[in-house]
Amino acid sequence: MSSLPATARALPLSLHSEAAERIRELIFAGQLPPGGFVDEIALCDRLAISRTPLREALKVLVAEGLLRHEPRRGCFVAEVTERDLDEIFPVIALLEGRAAHEATLRASEADLAALEVLHERLREHAAAGRISEYYAANHAIHEALITLADNRWLAQVIGDLRKILRLARLQQLRAPGRLQQSLAEHLELFDAIKLRAPEVAEEAMRTHLVRQRAALRDIARNPPSRITP
Repeated sequence: MSSLPATARALPLSLHSEAAERIRELIFAGQLPPGGFVDEIALCDRLAISRTPLREALKVLVAEGLLRHEPRRGCFVAEVTERDLDEIFPVIALLEGRAAHEATLRASEADLAALEVLHERLREHAAAGRISEYYAANHAIHEALITLADNRWLAQVIGDLRKILRLARLQQLRAPGRLQQSLAEHLELFDAIKLRAPEVAEEAMRTHLVRQRAALRDIARNPPSRITP
């Protein structure tokens, strides 16, 4: 039996864990931009916390790779380099491919019905050109497949890598034609899951992620104009 008092065992997330989650949200939303300096005083005011839990939260995010710490200068939001993307995407393609394989084996009819709803949202957002909403639905589908795979080791490693990729992934949907291509890839993957074809689902997921990398590479080589006609 635990020696901790009941009140301690019932506590929600620690203050620094909650702060870390809120800072992650700011980073992923672009409110703390890549390369930007993390102003501790301003963040304390914004999050209504003291410096001690904030600094503990920053240590967590440095360990995750979302921030980098420079001695005597402070913390900066991490910038994802082309080399980072070249190294991460092949790895996560293998891992998420395996997750799709295992999810296909384990998905129930109720799970397939829930995935159908998520894919319908994906279609609607793609048709309307709503990139942010499409990305959210896309993220929900990937999370659902990881959940269905029911492999905690896969989930842990994929989760760590996806935190880094979220700094860059939204950009790939702005490549010409990528939104519709991404939708087609997802529908092909879902068809494989419905047909209970795990090897096909695995390959479809790997292809999907490899093409995401290709889209990001195209954007880096041919950035869009900053001028609105």
